[in-house]
Amino acid sequence: MYQKIAIVTGASSGIGKAFIGLLAGDSGEYFKTPFDEIWAIARREDALNELASSIKGIRIVPVVADLSTDSGIKTVEDKLKAEEPKVGLLINSAGMGIKGPMADKPAKALGDTISINCTALSEMINITVPYMKPEGNIHSKIINIGSSAGFLPQPGFACYAASKSYVISFSRAMSCELKPKGIDVLVVCPGPVATDFQRRATEGKEANFTDWRKNFVVDPVKLAKATLKASIRGKRMMSYPFSQKLLHFASKAFPISWILAFESGAVKE
Repeated sequence: MYQKIAIVTGASSGIGKAFIGLLAGDSGEYFKTPFDEIWAIARREDALNELASSIKGIRIVPVVADLSTDSGIKTVEDKLKAEEPKVGLLINSAGMGIKGPMADKPAKALGDTISINCTALSEMINITVPYMKPEGNIHSKIINIGSSAGFLPQPGFACYAASKSYVISFSRAMSCELKPKGIDVLVVCPGPVATDFQRRATEGKEANFTDWRKNFVVDPVKLAKATLKASIRGKRMMSYPFSQKLLHFASKAFPISWILAFESGAVKE
């Protein structure tokens, strides 16, 4: 008999790890039928093994894969072909970004940002959809972690913001393409989240948000809870929290030239 599974990328820390904790402890709040397994995908084998040993009540299957590479995607694809599970949920949480002027950054860092945020997310959907079969009126779910950074260009964070614009656009298109197959697609666009992202994005220079963004930092577990609830309701896009809804509105209401002028001043400061 096939296994009904959830797949979470970027699972070893941050938002991905928060999702796994909630899914492992789900008693019907999010999904009426529990998953048999959760496939936790990340690059760090030690962190995945530690996660698997700490979670009780559901089997966590560590899948070590660097999704910025073709071999990483093939690792997941081969596992799907070998086991032929029923995928009830795919959460694309893996992501990266590098802060600073683009011209000062290594080409590989920019390429990896696009590979993980855009290419890997798209390929994960492509290889997983064949294993997503609805059960009556119960749809399979895809959750893509976007960002409110994707609402507008961001000098000093240009590649990341542009990559998240792709995630938003791609997700909204997929929500239409996959709906007839009984698959719902949600893209969630949070502001700053209390994870290790800031340290990695600043190459270790800042562990926490220090500018105006520090006033809008949200807890990853609260974000994950709100996201799962939105997914179950069949929403296609969610900005979180309310401050990011205002940012989304502003990105539509004000000329981009005004926003860029404000952002350029903020970068100089």
